[in-house]
Amino acid sequence: MFAQIIEALQYAFIQRALIAGCFIALACSFLGVFLVLRRFSLIGDGLAHVSFATVALGLVLHVQPMLVSIPLVGLASVLILKLNEKAAVYGDAAIGLLSSFGVALGVMLASVAGGFNVDLFSYLFGNILSVSTLDVWMTIAVSLLVAGAVRLFYHDLFAITFDEEYARVSGIKVKMINKMLVLLTSFIVVLGIKIVGTMLVSSLIILPAVSALQVVRSFKATIALAGVFGVFSVIAGVFASYIFNLPSGATIVMVNFLFFGGAFLSRYISEKR
Repeated sequence: MFAQIIEALQYAFIQRALIAGCFIALACSFLGVFLVLRRFSLIGDGLAHVSFATVALGLVLHVQPMLVSIPLVGLASVLILKLNEKAAVYGDAAIGLLSSFGVALGVMLASVAGGFNVDLFSYLFGNILSVSTLDVWMTIAVSLLVAGAVRLFYHDLFAITFDEEYARVSGIKVKMINKMLVLLTSFIVVLGIKIVGTMLVSSLIILPAVSALQVVRSFKATIALAGVFGVFSVIAGVFASYIFNLPSGATIVMVNFLFFGGAFLSRYISEKR
């Protein structure tokens, strides 16, 4: 098996997959901790369903799907916030509303285009082994943007996560921070589609964060450990999918579930002692 790993590392597509996957996993993990603790983690799933419609639109118009998805999914993330604030629609209901609309629109566009073609199917379930050099650079750029934003606005994000009303009274620009958070999430979701597909991208946001919360209580330690879980799940998933000829996106998610199971079991055993 070790020889197969060394062999895999000789291929450029494996190298691109590892680089892009690790960066996207770090970004998802960093944002995931804030989203999970705010009970807003399903926004990744909702935006992924919206991205399904935008990818279908790009394919119908014969335009690079990512160029269509990034602005439209970003707009959808802001719309979820507006529905929550202005229309008295709670976060989960707003996410569900946009999610169902995105799926319905995507299916209609696919029907207009003559059914589910190979390109649209690949975006549904992802293929990290097919990422291009441009995808790698885009992933690195957005991931560094996320890391920089979390570092720069850490204290504001921390305050809003645990007590939004106190943060507002303290003078923190809550609306601006919330908008920044959902926009960054939308960018990561769009890029994550290439890694695990629209059906599984929210798992990269939720699972590493939830796994880390089982083990540690320090907020900064939780973010760091979530990043470790995310990165190792991608590395293990890529090599496992290559060695055993398994779907890469699904394998990465299953490794994430194994990390969660181990973290949960560790917590359970420690509480019983």
